[in-house]
Amino acid sequence: MRFSVFLNARSLGPDQDRKLMKDLEAHARLAATLDYDAIFLPDHHFNGYMPLASDSFIFAAYLAAQMPHMHFGFSVVSVPLHHPVRFAERINLLDQLTDGKLLVGVGSGTTPEEMIGFAVDYRDAGAISENNLAIAEQLWAKKMEDAAVTIANGPYNGRVLQRITPAAYTPGHARLMPVAMKEASSRRAAENGWPAFIPAFTPPKIGGTEPFVHVKKWFDIYKGFLLEAGHSNEVVAAALDWTTHTYQVVHVAETDEQARDELEVILRSYQEAVEREAEFNARAESDDANRKTDRTPNALTEDWIGTWCLYGSPDTVIEHLTPYRDLGIGNILCGTTTGPLTEERLRLGNQTLNLLSERVMPALKG
Repeated sequence: MRFSVFLNARSLGPDQDRKLMKDLEAHARLAATLDYDAIFLPDHHFNGYMPLASDSFIFAAYLAAQMPHMHFGFSVVSVPLHHPVRFAERINLLDQLTDGKLLVGVGSGTTPEEMIGFAVDYRDAGAISENNLAIAEQLWAKKMEDAAVTIANGPYNGRVLQRITPAAYTPGHARLMPVAMKEASSRRAAENGWPAFIPAFTPPKIGGTEPFVHVKKWFDIYKGFLLEAGHSNEVVAAALDWTTHTYQVVHVAETDEQARDELEVILRSYQEAVEREAEFNARAESDDANRKTDRTPNALTEDWIGTWCLYGSPDTVIEHLTPYRDLGIGNILCGTTTGPLTEERLRLGNQTLNLLSERVMPALKG
């Protein structure tokens, strides 16, 4: 079982942006010294959620130069917010800079406010995402002598006459990682021999207290498609090696009681930040074109904690994760800096990095 770090902190204002970026750089460097396998970054805009996520490809390249042994991933790139040419180019460039140690999570996005900023109708986000991915495949496959690739997809238009540069390091292109929640996404990952993100809930309810039930359901569907695809044993093993389950908040302390108390401090601060952004979300959803159809529970509810949090003493965390390892989940993605990144939050995040590395990972990495 692999362990990766998800840099998902929040800034509450422009005066905090630079310090947050420098603190997350230091947090990532600590993870690189503690036997973690990858650093994952989100892709978000405008709302204070991770200022460096406005172009996380740039930040990943910056980190990759400092820690060339690490893998880098995205959880996840909001595909409708990217012109397919820039999407393909950036992935190829980072694929080269990391020597192929790249995992590109892809999804259709969740935030109407971001869609408005990029002139994407929220109702069309799924279709634009699918079309962008299909266009990117055409661009990656195009040779200079091939006919032009014409782009006409929502706000994105163009005509590519030559080819995407640089060429990819990975044959074809870097591994994409769909979220295995829809049959089409699971099949895309499986048929290409790619890993996938395995969720712990089933829409329309985003939360619950039985996450493993959902993880097993989605994982079994994805693995079934993967085995049906006729890949070699090596391709199947490589895909499962990076198949990922994500926890938005991972917090480890010496005792279960301490971990729960500190988790609640983290979640109260996180929820306050979310509520602070609610005014802008309401503006974004003021018309039918951008109204969401699902709602995430308050972070202090047991439904949210049960789905998105992993916490406890090292022994409790090992006990929790063992069934996931036995199921075949290859990578645990750990949100260790969730919420506003105060000095205390960073201390707690570093505490978790150290305890996971020293006392949890040796029992599960094998």
